[in-house]
Amino acid sequence: MRTMRTTKPIRYLLAAGLLMSLLGGSIASAHVTVYPKETTQGTYEKFAVRVPSEKDAATVKVEVRFPLDAVTVSRFEPKPGWTYEIKRDADNKITGVIWTASGEGLGPTEFGEFYMSGKVADNATAISWKAYQTYKDGSVVEWTGAEGADKPASVTKVNAKPAGAAADSHGHTAPAAAAGAEPAAAAAAPSQTPLYLSALALILGAASLAVSLLRRR
Repeated sequence: MRTMRTTKPIRYLLAAGLLMSLLGGSIASAHVTVYPKETTQGTYEKFAVRVPSEKDAATVKVEVRFPLDAVTVSRFEPKPGWTYEIKRDADNKITGVIWTASGEGLGPTEFGEFYMSGKVADNATAISWKAYQTYKDGSVVEWTGAEGADKPASVTKVNAKPAGAAADSHGHTAPAAAAGAEPAAAAAAPSQTPLYLSALALILGAASLAVSLLRRR
């Protein structure tokens, strides 16, 4: 009986720790992310900037800066409820964009996607997107860190052109034999719904385990 009494608190602590780790993991995964996660050298691409709100305050401004040696962004899709400002350097090259909410912005349980398009550099190997998320309370989260950091910059991997590939008049990369064919439509950003459902299932499982242990007390 003494052994059971000493092990019960340990079981409760383990269950609580598992639940907290799952909750922490699901929160940490909600970064500002740019899709697609992979593209090809020399192609024109549609990029989606996915922005989740992670605080009680609403997200009211999102800034993304572009690495000019890896990508040339030239077009932006209007988003209802938001305005955008294009940032340029002394040579009039587009270096970034700032989306600002004209209304309430993105609430604590909401996310939004902002679309832009541009050409991937012929010699690019990766595109590192530095993003700055401003909340209504004035705080700014800088998504600029290296991979594995608490606030990492989103990175798009750039694959080399296929052997013998050629670009059409719009800059789309295609095999040389099919260079005249109509380019495929840009793929939509992948849904994260399965990831959210998996995280929810793990959290519910951990909660069930904790309740079961408490009932055995």
